[in-house]
Amino acid sequence: MSFFDMVEINPRVKIEKAKEYPFVEMGVVEPGSRYVRADHHRIFKNGGAKFLPGDILFARITPCLENGKIAQYQGTQGQAAFGSTEFFVFRARPKISDSAFIYYLAKSDIIRKPAEKSMSGASGRQRADLKSIVDLQVPCPPLPTQRKIAAILSAYDDLIENNLRRIKILEEMAQNLYREWFVKFRFPGHQNARFVDSPLGRIPEGWEVKTMPNAVILRPPLPVPKNKQIPFVSMGSLANDSMLISEIEYRSKASGARFQNGDTLFARITPCLENGKTGFVQFLQTDDIVACGSTEFIVLRSRTLCPEYVYLMARSDSFRDNAIKSMSGATGRQRVREECFDQFFLAQPTDEILMRFQEYIRPKFKMIQSLNHRNQVLRRTRDLLLPKLISGAVDVSELDISVPEAAA
Repeated sequence: MSFFDMVEINPRVKIEKAKEYPFVEMGVVEPGSRYVRADHHRIFKNGGAKFLPGDILFARITPCLENGKIAQYQGTQGQAAFGSTEFFVFRARPKISDSAFIYYLAKSDIIRKPAEKSMSGASGRQRADLKSIVDLQVPCPPLPTQRKIAAILSAYDDLIENNLRRIKILEEMAQNLYREWFVKFRFPGHQNARFVDSPLGRIPEGWEVKTMPNAVILRPPLPVPKNKQIPFVSMGSLANDSMLISEIEYRSKASGARFQNGDTLFARITPCLENGKTGFVQFLQTDDIVACGSTEFIVLRSRTLCPEYVYLMARSDSFRDNAIKSMSGATGRQRVREECFDQFFLAQPTDEILMRFQEYIRPKFKMIQSLNHRNQVLRRTRDLLLPKLISGAVDVSELDISVPEAAA
């Protein structure tokens, strides 16, 4: 069966101009995560992909397609939404296909590879040609089999989503702890602390006001061993709303920013900084390994603080606002001016407070890394199964598999 006969491509969705609807940006689609939700609303003017809950969003532009930005939209049942113009939208045809199966089919090389090969246009802005997939002959097993395949693969994605929720909670706990201790000064024993005047206002006695470069090393100089496979982190590997770093590459030559475990990667270019791309490095097997990454990272390393403090500070609104206001350059390629950090002041805590903070916060960071590692294993296993199930190489038609009622 052709792909067009199996799915509705860019289906019609009724949306009225000048009304507000949920909006999905390309940046909120995380490679490897099945679901995407709108993180804000916008007034619909005219353009953008339009879709309903259950529809599949398929990135058509480089490097988003190659990075695997394909997701199933979750929203209020029946409520229309819209998003980036760089999405193709796929919808299951009633009595022919299952929406979850279509999601996994779209993720498979059966659809992705022809779309990637069809890309054309200016360098860095190449787009897939919809004609490359419309007439593709694709496997279309009976609906009950489609639902069984989707149920098997969904089990992995449900575990991944559960771990992501736990990661989000842990990160929120860490950020709240940072704000309580170092912004509101409600650290353990603050009731008995004496506060004194400073350029930052009233701060605990014994704490010292410093500029950020006096507490944090910018771009620490690091040698990189030659003739070895070096871990490389691209900008696309950083999440918008968490410390997670994924999709690590390995390269034979060192290039770009250099960093080690405990360093923070801070995006310096628009719109990556505004979108929140900031990562914490803790994926390297040993602390002496040096990795490389995008030239658009500013590497931050603790000088007098602790690694976790530096990451959480880099995620704070005050730190990011200071950096964003300093941006200069051509439209669309503006970058942070690093001298702006000379104007960012912080209250250096005492060693005792820093040590207690680390005791509370480090286990949370380690648990986030552990959960992320589990997700990587789940994704690898799912991705090994996916082509075999979609192609029919592994036959599940006779298996007794429980299918969710919503998919029945």
